[in-house]
Amino acid sequence: MPLNAPNILTLLRIALIPVFVLVYFLPVSWANVGTAGFFLLAALTDWLDGYLARRWNQSSAFGAFLDPVADKLMVAAALIMIVANPGLHPPLLSTSLFSIVVLVIIGREIAVSALREWMAEVGKRKSVAVSVVGKFKTGVQMVAILLLLYERPIIGISAFRAGELLLYVAALLTLWSMGVYLKAAWPELTRTEDDAR
Repeated sequence: MPLNAPNILTLLRIALIPVFVLVYFLPVSWANVGTAGFFLLAALTDWLDGYLARRWNQSSAFGAFLDPVADKLMVAAALIMIVANPGLHPPLLSTSLFSIVVLVIIGREIAVSALREWMAEVGKRKSVAVSVVGKFKTGVQMVAILLLLYERPIIGISAFRAGELLLYVAALLTLWSMGVYLKAAWPELTRTEDDAR
């Protein structure tokens, strides 16, 4: 495992997960601000490690494996702990719908990871490389989670409500991007053994 700057930042992102989870459940007035701050720091390391890996030509197989794992752990941890605390700010529509949206987002991450792993095995990994829709989805999702964690009003607007609405948008983008990846992989997924010969 090359301990270069990008990989250290990725490991730091994983280390920040239990920190923001712990802070979220602290019985203190600044818990939401602290949680949002640690989540933002983790999200920034995601951008920075990729930038440094390209800038300093420090890409590695370990980094390529660990970076998406760190991202998915971070998102899943944040969404699960928000769902685990429904009494704080009841969702606009219903707690059940909010939970389903979270399940869709986390389920999509698992499914796409499995799809990419399988496509890599058949030598078609580039067919399911990150798409523009996927990148946009990730951006909307990160902002949504940050607002949900921050909770406090921003210029008179509830950060939690804004984050909730953005999370619904992120869920729609999640389904769209999933469709894009499935469409790209479909020829391989439906190929028979006779086709492979």
